[in-house]
Amino acid sequence: MAVGESDLRGRALWAPRAWVGGRWQASVRLSVDARGHWSSIEPGVAAQAGDLPLAGPVLPGLVDAHSHAFQRAFAGLAERREGEHDDFWSWRDRMYGVALALDPDALRAIAAQLAVELLQGGYTQLCEFHYLHHEPDGSRHEDPLAMSWALADACDDAGLGLTLLPVLYERAGFALPTLRADQRRFATDAAQVRTMRDAIRAVCRPLLDAGVAIHSLRAAAPASIARLVDKLGEGPIHIHVAEQTAEVEDCVNATGLRPIEWLCSQAWLDARWQLVHATHATESEIDAVAESSAGVVICPATEANLGDGLPDLPRWLARGVPISVGSDSQVTRDWPSELRLLDYGQRLQLRRRNVSAAPQLGEPSTAARLFERVRAGGAAAAGFARWGLEAGARADLLVIDANDPPLLGVPAQNTLDALVFSSPGRPFRDVMVAGRFALREGRHAREAEIAQRFERAMSALWASSAR
Repeated sequence: MAVGESDLRGRALWAPRAWVGGRWQASVRLSVDARGHWSSIEPGVAAQAGDLPLAGPVLPGLVDAHSHAFQRAFAGLAERREGEHDDFWSWRDRMYGVALALDPDALRAIAAQLAVELLQGGYTQLCEFHYLHHEPDGSRHEDPLAMSWALADACDDAGLGLTLLPVLYERAGFALPTLRADQRRFATDAAQVRTMRDAIRAVCRPLLDAGVAIHSLRAAAPASIARLVDKLGEGPIHIHVAEQTAEVEDCVNATGLRPIEWLCSQAWLDARWQLVHATHATESEIDAVAESSAGVVICPATEANLGDGLPDLPRWLARGVPISVGSDSQVTRDWPSELRLLDYGQRLQLRRRNVSAAPQLGEPSTAARLFERVRAGGAAAAGFARWGLEAGARADLLVIDANDPPLLGVPAQNTLDALVFSSPGRPFRDVMVAGRFALREGRHAREAEIAQRFERAMSALWASSAR
């Protein structure tokens, strides 16, 4: 691909096959408008003079619907147990040490490395659940959004879309009205969160948007949540909920209700809401979420890494609840691995194969059913009305490397199945975001520079933590 072909806005591309309307279609012409959105998607047509031919089958990019970017600095560094017990809560205490050590420059370096890796993993939009706001001592930066801009600049460095979600975080637990000392960087109230969201939106960066988030029911008082969501307007609202059994027990003790049950009882939930994890949900809670039109964000690799448990995926699917996936703690940074683990967890629990497939609905492919649900669910999580290879959506795509060894010789109709379940290493040859190629032939133009900055940040971080 020539240097001048990085920016395809105002041009057309042609793919031998593309995932359009929930299935593979042949000979697809994809036209990009001047804003970097699809103006038309035309299956079954020949390429025209001037069209750019793509070098393999084409998929839409997916949304990474839940991320803590700074935790990329901790990935792989919490896999030792020195005592008798290790669980989510002990992991969290160690993770706070990283959170207390980062300045805006270090956060930008870490998040830029993550952004490149997410592009390589097939994500083209990131939802950042952002609570690392203040100075290490808890005082405010001169610019209260200094850490937010570090994240936005990092995604700009890589060419990844970003939905920033400043987080309401005001207490350490249901019975603890203030934050712990090691949570001092996270402190916000409802007015601050709304102000941050509005300020981020006001800069009008092309690949940047914002919503809001609530850390969890244990971390925000009901009155504060009510103030945040009252007349909030459009845009996503994310919340951690029912990730840990101890959290569920604490909520029952404090309120008399389970976390999702309590949320549903407040009549707040609608299509803007995304329930992150929702691992420990009862059938009646899932039914109530389905009635509300809210979505659920599952993070299979992180939930496995932290020992959270397994969701009732068959019921979430059967009730039609919007589903998306997230990289969360960054132990995995590609969506094929998340989809694979999503179904494998169910197979291990239920001792059946292809749990997520639905032949009775004409959806016999596990990979295809999960991909389509996550594609659509990710759009809502990021605040997009349209997402995928359809007119009006942002012009994002993934070109599959058909020469990746696990895909060699695979029949065309099984490409997505093999991509998810044959564990390919680097299946995406080219990645486009908003009509511009962020990755070409598997490489990012700034990959080496970004990696060097990341290494320097990691060296400084872990040198200081060792003292």
